[in-house]
Amino acid sequence: MHEMVKGANVGLAALSEDTGSVVVVVSLAWSSTTGEGDADVSVLLLDADGKVRSDEDFFFYNNVAARDGSVQLLGKTPTAVGNEDRISIDLTAIPATVERIVVAASRDAHARFGDLDDLRLELSDRGGEPLLGFQINDADVETAFLFGELYRRGEEWKFRAIGQGYETGLAGLATDFGIDVDDADDAPETGAEIETAIATEPRAVGSTASPATPAAVDAPPATAVSAPTVPAQAGPREPATPGAPRRPRTAKKKVTLPRTARKSLAENDTWRQARLFPASSLKSDRERETRATSVLLSVMAQVPEFGRRLTAAFGAPAGRMETFAEVSLPHGDTPKRPDGVIRVERAGKLWTALVETKTNGNQLKSEQVQAYMDIAARRAYEAVITLSNDVALEGSPLVTVKTDGRRKHKVALWHLSWAEVTQQAQMLIRHEGLGNAAHMWLLQELLHYLQHENSGCHGFQNMGASWVPVRNGIDDETICQGDPRAVEVVESWERLIRQVCLRLGGELGTKVLPVQPGRRRGADPGAHRMLLADELCEHGRLNAGLRVDGAPGVLGLTADLRTGRLRTSIDIPAPEQGYPLALVKRVVRQLSEAPADLHIETLVEGQAGGPRGTLERLRPEPADLLPKEGATITGFRLSLLKGMGSTRGTAESGFIRSVDDAVDRFYSGVVTHLERRGGRATAVV
Repeated sequence: MHEMVKGANVGLAALSEDTGSVVVVVSLAWSSTTGEGDADVSVLLLDADGKVRSDEDFFFYNNVAARDGSVQLLGKTPTAVGNEDRISIDLTAIPATVERIVVAASRDAHARFGDLDDLRLELSDRGGEPLLGFQINDADVETAFLFGELYRRGEEWKFRAIGQGYETGLAGLATDFGIDVDDADDAPETGAEIETAIATEPRAVGSTASPATPAAVDAPPATAVSAPTVPAQAGPREPATPGAPRRPRTAKKKVTLPRTARKSLAENDTWRQARLFPASSLKSDRERETRATSVLLSVMAQVPEFGRRLTAAFGAPAGRMETFAEVSLPHGDTPKRPDGVIRVERAGKLWTALVETKTNGNQLKSEQVQAYMDIAARRAYEAVITLSNDVALEGSPLVTVKTDGRRKHKVALWHLSWAEVTQQAQMLIRHEGLGNAAHMWLLQELLHYLQHENSGCHGFQNMGASWVPVRNGIDDETICQGDPRAVEVVESWERLIRQVCLRLGGELGTKVLPVQPGRRRGADPGAHRMLLADELCEHGRLNAGLRVDGAPGVLGLTADLRTGRLRTSIDIPAPEQGYPLALVKRVVRQLSEAPADLHIETLVEGQAGGPRGTLERLRPEPADLLPKEGATITGFRLSLLKGMGSTRGTAESGFIRSVDDAVDRFYSGVVTHLERRGGRATAVV
């Protein structure tokens, strides 16, 4: 692959003979401690004067494809450390009046490209072969960036590496190229059961003379909630003037759920609404597996945004998707029938994956998955996807399969949890929205099915057979370091935490990532789990952290198996300026609506612990949090304690249920009342 430097250019014909249709890949990756950051790609078609011919030559998240198919924004692909945006550009279909094709990206207001690492553009030919790459290493305060451009030189197309930034966001970039941006006229369109609304998240709009300015939106102020809920949506706007031209709006638009449910026409509460995917009649595990597979695959094919989200991480291209259930494939003397098949067509090539599904607590079978891997290898399929309630862990595969190293074609084995499927559906329905009312309704029906008690698609639900023996061994001090059952409990705990992150992220509409205490990047996950298992045997505690995008710190979670209590906590930094008494009063005032049993501890520079007390006691006497002898306050630790369930499942008395309840109560009752601050602290776990 040809690596480029800023300002350099190269002819595509010199790199490949197959450049009639190129795929531009803008890869935005980062390795910051917070794991935060994102950007949105855009494309502009320019004439000989360096301006767009019309607003239709501006492609971004509110205008993703050209009518002639020459430009298509294919959406985001998640990577290990960030996102990758893909753009399809058919150079043979670009109008002759277009001289340049600019590839750019933008970030939300006040978010800078300097906060992201490994900014990179890659360009591939129609066969997917990488042609060139361009790394940007000097990003700073810019909120929009020109990565590069394709331009004509006679009959040839060439590429130039630009690497130029703007401080005025997407709107400023668009205005510079002759686009009249107008975000003031944002009247949402309504449908029968859903409505379109402008996202409340501010976007850069207006003049290029100043840094990105938040767009004015008619949204109510944020209020405290008692549980994780859908963020408030923007209110209705005045209708646009009839006959006025519709100009591009850089504020993201989406189809969202109605704020007020329509009154039911049922005679009484015993009437149940008809569902597209009924689950109440399912009676056996086989019926549940068959129904769940067919329901999921059919919605993936009919709702491209949803199908793309689930397959992008498995290496599937963006293209036309078809799905099949109960396909018979030859395998020795007895044909095999995988639960499903996914096929994606792009540029005349097919990507194929076999699907093996399990519901309820049923485990995947190694011999069954092995047979599908062999079939896929012989038929040159790309992947086998397993789908169950379990959560995959790095270094701890759910099934063990053997691969024939002599085969030239390699098949990838991937796992998908029902909890991940539910989370992706929630993100699109409740937060990010869709541009099609029928697609929204289909996705709602799928989510209703997945959450039905009889569907069997409920995610991780059992801490395993080792949970009770290990807990008893810790209680009577008979378990020793090196016991393999402790490693199994640590793995179950890690799976549970990953599922809690998926569930909370889907409800909040934001990124929630697990934080493993003490693990260094690149360390062997198996060895780290053995170390945590030894600590569990010695101290009787399981520790984890949740990094919630927008929270002022890491949410810590500790399960003390000796005392039978769960501790949720967060460390918040103290402001750099202010008198000590003013600092403690401010914290207590911020938490005026938090639970009375919330524990607050002052963090003191150079000391292991400081003054502490419950919120109920501190409300009339916040000065009790002041350290002695004028020691410097560095922050505050907020904690809630809760009894944990004793059984290994999700019943009312189950451990998994108690962890979910503890996280929900702490986030809704404590974290939502805290102000986001520039500094971040690490929760003690």
